[in-house]
Amino acid sequence: MKKFNLKGFTLIELMIVVAIIAFLAMIAVPNFMKYVSKAKRSEVYLHLGAIYAAQKAYWAEHGTYSSSLTDLGWSPDGETNYTYGFPGSADVNHKIGKLKAPASELGIAKADKDSFVAAAVADIDGDGKLDIITVNEKREIKIVSDDLV
Repeated sequence: MKKFNLKGFTLIELMIVVAIIAFLAMIAVPNFMKYVSKAKRSEVYLHLGAIYAAQKAYWAEHGTYSSSLTDLGWSPDGETNYTYGFPGSADVNHKIGKLKAPASELGIAKADKDSFVAAAVADIDGDGKLDIITVNEKREIKIVSDDLV
């Protein structure tokens, strides 16, 4: 009959391994959060492009731009992170995203006969600083306030 001599890990060895894992996590988590924030921002480019296309179609038909997302027939697919649109009534002029950015921050957005600026606003990393991105009638996307910096 064979006897096995099994040796386990000491408490010190286990504590060292846990400390190494904690140190690696401390380095990795901030970088991971940057990637998560960038992924949240990528939704903006898609939705602002769709608002641009809807505005151009509305202008071709009516000869003016509209500040009503309802008139444009634009609504985001599914749940969004950002608040999109123009100052005014919720679900008519703007759609509030799940990060609950205040619609009052859409003050930069406007629409008239010859031009429009649509805005997207959110605090994507939870630091209190807002990410504000706009698109205009020339399809120029501008980062007004960068929350990723």
